[in-house]
Amino acid sequence: MAALIDNTIVVIPSYNESRTIGNIVLGIVNMGLSVLVIDDGSTDNTERVALDNGAMVIRHRQNLGKGFSVREGIKHVLKKTNFEWMIIMDGDGQHHTEDVPVLMNATREEKVDIIIGNRMLQTKTMPSLRYWTNRFTSWVVSGVCGQRIPDTQCGYRLIRVAALKKMRLISKKYDIESEILIQAAENSMTIKSVPIQTIYGEETSSINPMRDTFKFFALILKHHFNSDKSRREKKES
Repeated sequence: MAALIDNTIVVIPSYNESRTIGNIVLGIVNMGLSVLVIDDGSTDNTERVALDNGAMVIRHRQNLGKGFSVREGIKHVLKKTNFEWMIIMDGDGQHHTEDVPVLMNATREEKVDIIIGNRMLQTKTMPSLRYWTNRFTSWVVSGVCGQRIPDTQCGYRLIRVAALKKMRLISKKYDIESEILIQAAENSMTIKSVPIQTIYGEETSSINPMRDTFKFFALILKHHFNSDKSRREKKES
């Protein structure tokens, strides 16, 4: 079944996003969709603002990382709800709520497991470092997945809940974006990209280029060795 208002939930990992989270939650709630905000140890009023605008909230006492928050949201959806689709988006205003229907409508055309936003058609406002990092990591992950994915680092995505049940995610930081796609490809899932708006304002990125690049390559190496091990085991059996 395609993604519809009554079978889709929006999960928003957030850290100190009281300035933007209210309008994001309200815009989604006004569409008739359910919203779950994962407040990752914020020191501002993110939790209160999200609740006041109609979201459910899971709050961490300390900052545990975006990947951990995404996994927490997935765990909640799998164990405590009956939703068939889950949208993941950021709470800092870089993901426009107007693109929610764009992601959902893409599930009506063909059977897909993941719809991922593609910001790379409008890159004039994208910071140079982020642009080139994105181009490189998207090239690497596309090669690992065996299919072209123009914007693998885009956190704005719609995922079939049945697909999430097959994944064993362990990432705690921003490498969660790549890990989801790699595991989807390993399970022969269909990934589709759709154009979305590119929005960059005054927000400060939490991405640490050195740390997160290291984690990215660690993830790729782990996938490589696990794939080799799996092939050896199949030959021996």
